[in-house]
Amino acid sequence: MVQKETIQVVLITGLSGAGKSVAINCFEDLGFFCVDNLPPVFIPKFAELCLQSGGKISKVALVCDMRGGAFFNDLFEALLELEGKEINHEILFLEASDEILLRRFKETRRRHPLSETGLLEAIQEERSALGELKGKADKVIDTSGLTPRELKKKIFEIYEPGRRERGMPVLLVSFGFKYGVPLDADLVFDVRFLPNPHYVEHLRPLTGEDAPVKKYLWQKKVTQRYFQKLLDLLKFTIPHYAREGKVQLVVAIGCTGGKHRSVALARELGRVLSRRNRVYIEHRDIDKD
Repeated sequence: MVQKETIQVVLITGLSGAGKSVAINCFEDLGFFCVDNLPPVFIPKFAELCLQSGGKISKVALVCDMRGGAFFNDLFEALLELEGKEINHEILFLEASDEILLRRFKETRRRHPLSETGLLEAIQEERSALGELKGKADKVIDTSGLTPRELKKKIFEIYEPGRRERGMPVLLVSFGFKYGVPLDADLVFDVRFLPNPHYVEHLRPLTGEDAPVKKYLWQKKVTQRYFQKLLDLLKFTIPHYAREGKVQLVVAIGCTGGKHRSVALARELGRVLSRRNRVYIEHRDIDKD
């Protein structure tokens, strides 16, 4: 029996200035295929195209709001069409108090989509127009007292509840300075001061993945002391990065050629840090001459 393809569709909507831009960025970080300001009339067809992707697109987040103008009135018909096609979907509605929305628009100097009237009148008109949609929402988040970081955390908790237990992903990248520092590195550590196996003839053809190279390095007290200090630093900083809402931490460890010292340290760090975090290791330059 052929299993029927399914997708998860989250419609993000709500009041202008309530945090929809922050929300769509969060869903992108969660691996959703995201589209901002999609006219409602296209939603059912777009969902069908995703279903035909062969599993490549299984989670979709769409922002649909009053910026669509007259097109926005087609939203309820589009939702009924999704229900008729048995496409799993839900509505996430973001709102905030008039006072907070006024302050946000004044701070950002952004134009309200209904700004033909005064700003407060536009906010109240939009709130009234969206009342029925809010009543149909599966989840409502009041962002009045939330910072962008707190809103991001709340969305993560709702749509990926196991994220905290699994820990923030940490990517350890070994590299050679002669080939350049990884552009996406959050933290860069230089281990070129450690004894270099390259100058030991029988170790030169090997890499930091090989036992003789590891033994050579860990026999040196400077390697042992540095590794412990680096490990302590990462154990201290990683939880703080996670609490700030960072999606992934990229730690780059470099030696001259990226073949011996950086590889060995990245591998050992990965072994220890994986006890409390999801750790991925990439040896960028290990195969280069």
